[in-house]
Amino acid sequence: MAHLSCTIEGDLAILCLHNPPQNRIGVEMIDELRQALHTIEISDARAVLLRANGPDFSYGGDIEPWPDWTEREMRTRFETFMWTFNQFERLSVPTVTAVQGLCFGGGFELALRSDVIFAGESARFGHSEQSIAIVTLLGGVYRVAERAGRSRAMEWAMTSEQVPAAEMERFGVVNKIVPDDELDDAATSFARKLAGPTKAHAAHKALLRTWAIGGVAAADEAMFDIALPLFHTHDSRTAIPAAIKALRSGAPRPAMPFQGR
Repeated sequence: MAHLSCTIEGDLAILCLHNPPQNRIGVEMIDELRQALHTIEISDARAVLLRANGPDFSYGGDIEPWPDWTEREMRTRFETFMWTFNQFERLSVPTVTAVQGLCFGGGFELALRSDVIFAGESARFGHSEQSIAIVTLLGGVYRVAERAGRSRAMEWAMTSEQVPAAEMERFGVVNKIVPDDELDDAATSFARKLAGPTKAHAAHKALLRTWAIGGVAAADEAMFDIALPLFHTHDSRTAIPAAIKALRSGAPRPAMPFQGR
């Protein structure tokens, strides 16, 4: 694919934006992302790493064709973009994004769809949309609010400030900062580590999604419908007896070779 690649390396799927230097997100990249997500969904991958080639993660949307789109076409295009980003967000396996350099606009909104964000120490994030008098079209402002709070999300969206990675980490948008030259190795290693009890990871993702939509009461209501099937998984049936055996013998709980089933 011309703008994005998808490779499966054992348990890990690696998505890579490769349309440098700006890695802008346009119709072609979205089509390729949709195909890549389908490949991941039917594969044996149990974790996903999203990264980008070049000095910068992404400058955001490819705005050049926008003036030629009718309003009807624009709505259709952006609804497709939103649906595809949401498919990434709703993957049942853990997702990690590695961000280097600049991460703006739609690129930032794509990164926000992942479960965990690693950033190089020189990375900068921003909502560039207000500089062209529009809003964060793909759900960025309220996803930042979910992580950092309403007032901070509003400030960043209204100013298009280039926010350093350290500040993003301080407010909970970024999970971990590493030296720039260690970003790929650190994010890849962490993503591989998450390829463990993936049925349980999927349940946590479902619970947090329910909480985001309906709050604590809705998540409590859904809890046991989501949680109890985990007791019938291979991973749980193996791990719980091993943990009980360790408890009775006073030994440390053993690390389990989870299979994600």
